Amino acid sequence: MAVTLTAGALSALAAGTAQAADVNVARNGGFESGLANWSCTGGTGASVSSPVYAGSGALKATPAGQDNARCSQTVTVKPNSTYTLSTQVQGSYVYLGATGTGTQDVSTWTPGSGSGWQKLSTTFTTGPGTTQVTVYTHGWYGQPAYVVDEFSVFGPDGGGGTDPGPSVPGAPAGAAVSGQSANALTLSWNAVGSATGYYVYQDGVRVRTVTGGAASTQITGLTASTSYSFQVSAYNAAGEGPKSAPVTGTTTGTDPGPGPGPAVPKHALTGYWQNFDNGATVQKISDVSAQYDIIAVSFADATTTPGAITFNLDSAGLGGYTVDRFKADIAAKKAAGKSVILSIGGEKGTISVNDSTSANNLANSAYALMQEYGFTGIDIDLENGLNPTYMTQALRSLSSKVGSSLVITMAPQTIDMQSTQGGYFKTALNIKDILTVVNMQYYNSGSMNGCDGKVYSQGSVDFLTALACIQLEGGLDPSQVGIGVPASPSGAGSGYVSPTVVNNALDCLARGTNCGSFKPSKTYPGLRGAMTWSTNWDAKAGSAWSNSVGPKVHGLP
Repeated sequence: MAVTLTAGALSALAAGTAQAADVNVARNGGFESGLANWSCTGGTGASVSSPVYAGSGALKATPAGQDNARCSQTVTVKPNSTYTLSTQVQGSYVYLGATGTGTQDVSTWTPGSGSGWQKLSTTFTTGPGTTQVTVYTHGWYGQPAYVVDEFSVFGPDGGGGTDPGPSVPGAPAGAAVSGQSANALTLSWNAVGSATGYYVYQDGVRVRTVTGGAASTQITGLTASTSYSFQVSAYNAAGEGPKSAPVTGTTTGTDPGPGPGPAVPKHALTGYWQNFDNGATVQKISDVSAQYDIIAVSFADATTTPGAITFNLDSAGLGGYTVDRFKADIAAKKAAGKSVILSIGGEKGTISVNDSTSANNLANSAYALMQEYGFTGIDIDLENGLNPTYMTQALRSLSSKVGSSLVITMAPQTIDMQSTQGGYFKTALNIKDILTVVNMQYYNSGSMNGCDGKVYSQGSVDFLTALACIQLEGGLDPSQVGIGVPASPSGAGSGYVSPTVVNNALDCLARGTNCGSFKPSKTYPGLRGAMTWSTNWDAKAGSAWSNSVGPKVHGLP
């Protein structure tokens, strides 16, 4: 799907990464030692334990009157050297800068609503006689408090000393299994003092990441009357430590399997929900418009195990959205007849399923996540191609576990569906009996062939209808074809069309009306509907897309 790079991200790319010899010359940049090494004007700063980006501490400073709550420290630097200054911030109009560089002093800032963490980054070069530079952050007059964490100044060691780096944590002791049921076990262990989180391994495969100081977790999606081996490792900024001694647990009874999900309506509207903040409206699942019948949670995360996926809710980036509330919101949507599925792909979720082992890993990990969170299916949004043989194996394996209520959607790019010989098209045809819908992305695309052999450019009714015709005449049932478009111009790099264009394309395909120069030889009244990236960009634009396209989809014959 579409990924938007913010100005901060572009700055970070331009700055590049620190060289091997570079060190962080800032002290107490994570504020784990309160305000040690920091000075804040007028007593405006304080060390807080929440919200934090990482670790257990952060800086919170509150502008007051003519005081913009400037917090600074002096770092020791090397002359004629370049340093990268960066930090994570929450708040509106938060500044980051450096003075006394001996060359050009620098600063950068972030506007906006202040929701979620944002990265600020800039670089400065020291003069020939500069050995100390003052680095700072501050808010703005009349604005509420801002929060800063993970402050760093990377560059050559100026000889002023650095914070001692963490060491890799040791292996957790005391691993034990309890709370046995037909499809779940509870694993606990002794906490490791230097750990920031834990990895849980099931039969040698990493299946869970545990954060927030917890030293236990419930493993779900297991098979009844089956023994499993578990290990736990601790990790921190220095890396992952050794695994614990293995411990075995056995499930009991008969596995009732996951409860059936709601049926997808004949004509459905699909929307991708962002598990991150990129400038679109931050939403909880409960905030998603009732126009959407399928909500695709974006995205699953890849793991170090080939094919396996996991999911990590971005609670900090989503304004403190908790896992318990997330699960409850999914259950409420399901009770309202909506399908909430997990999308595989995107920035962090690129996986490779190229053999039977990775296919099984995908099926097993996806089933476990469905059990844990209540997802009713998965979406395949792998934009770098796929192996149709083994992706088919994975999806059929998952279907055998879940049953007929499993929702499977796909979101290929236009190039992926030009021919039935492409990997995506082959996969869709291979699983036609269990496939819900293919919502091709009619955006971020070059010109493509229509089913009539003519070339069409994105941004028109003809582009939508002539390319959809390839799928409709290439073997997919009309109920398995949807039109995927951005909800607003901000949702994609190119290819946005107004809701009117989408609605005209739906009319053309389903009714034979409102067509452009291309008119299909027959109508497809069973057409499934439409999809958008994303519900968040839709909300940002006042829900104009869903309020227009939703009723059109639901009113198709």
